[in-house]
Amino acid sequence: MPITLTKQQARQFLLRKHGLIGEYRFTGKEGILEYIRQVGCIQYDPIDICGKNAELVLQSRINGFKKQMLYDLLYEERRLIDFFDKNLAIMNVEDWPYLERIRQGYRDWGRGREEVDRIAQEIKERIRELGSVSSKEIDYQEKVDWYWNSSKLARVALESLYFRGDLVIHHKKGTNKFYALAEDYIPSELLNAREPYPRELDHLKWRMLRRISAVGLLWNKPSDAWLNIWTLKAQERKEAFQELLEEGKLLEVLVEGCKDPLYCVKEDRWLIDEVLCAPKYKERTELLAPLDCMLWDRKLIKELFDFDYKWEIYTPEAERKYGYYVLPVLTGDRLTARVEVVALSKKKALVVKNIWLEKGIRPTKKLYGELNRCFQRFMKFHDLKELSYEEAAINN
Repeated sequence: MPITLTKQQARQFLLRKHGLIGEYRFTGKEGILEYIRQVGCIQYDPIDICGKNAELVLQSRINGFKKQMLYDLLYEERRLIDFFDKNLAIMNVEDWPYLERIRQGYRDWGRGREEVDRIAQEIKERIRELGSVSSKEIDYQEKVDWYWNSSKLARVALESLYFRGDLVIHHKKGTNKFYALAEDYIPSELLNAREPYPRELDHLKWRMLRRISAVGLLWNKPSDAWLNIWTLKAQERKEAFQELLEEGKLLEVLVEGCKDPLYCVKEDRWLIDEVLCAPKYKERTELLAPLDCMLWDRKLIKELFDFDYKWEIYTPEAERKYGYYVLPVLTGDRLTARVEVVALSKKKALVVKNIWLEKGIRPTKKLYGELNRCFQRFMKFHDLKELSYEEAAINN
């Protein structure tokens, strides 16, 4: 039987699931692992204007989060790994066997395959000798057709072997990646595990459940939340939804005012029950990441929050409505504003360049006080010393 929620209850369910309303649900390193286990993965993006996307996701949810915590879990403790899921992503290392199809796809048809195959063994031997290498330690200068543009064979080979699962990222220095052999860092029981879902539809069902849990609520229609699930077409999606419902792994949720039914994973029933008891949640003001898991389906966010968000980083400057790197602002159970902030590490300063309040949001002293406290926390998250506002930063 479908569950019926108001839009406010649907918002509160999403926010409670993501640890964005009430007291913090997730704390410290164990909280990072728990949250990532719940959502499957968080998207990685290297652009750093006011923090990288994965760091921004975690700072809004994890009590006491520090950037070094994520680095340690990835490259010191090896409890997390970066690989492809929802595009480039960070996930628990235990997920390695489930993504074998992605690795096999790159082995079968990745660009520059012949050139890479020719030197793959030499590169592996070089890594065995040195322990880890970046493209600067591999001297293959010829140019090869690559996904984004023509690139040196050294880079193409390292990235290809990483995509195929032969290599993992050992560590990073800035944006420079150092690669090591997967066999040295992935536990053998994971590295050599059989693919858990050899039937294609079962694999799709696993990935769909993962994405539904990542967002919290999703519908059975095209969505950016399904990105990089290569074989998921309309018919396959419909069939997978049907089987997941019949197996009791999904719950149908009807939201008042929404035309299409939504779905959540059965494990989240307790959160819905909690919301239906109409608790009073402590309100928080948080800055959200542009590629935040909760925001993966922008049409859904427009439907539930009446917040029309586009990440304008790839929009020509003259066509931008807001700015280059703009973050949504959450206040309580509403998305109330969007802000443009820049972290200037050399000056040890966080600069607030622009604040745009949403239509219908009153510019009260209380609201600006909450925003200022949020910026102060954000400044400390970056280990900066000064918070400043550009003249005319507030746009109403």
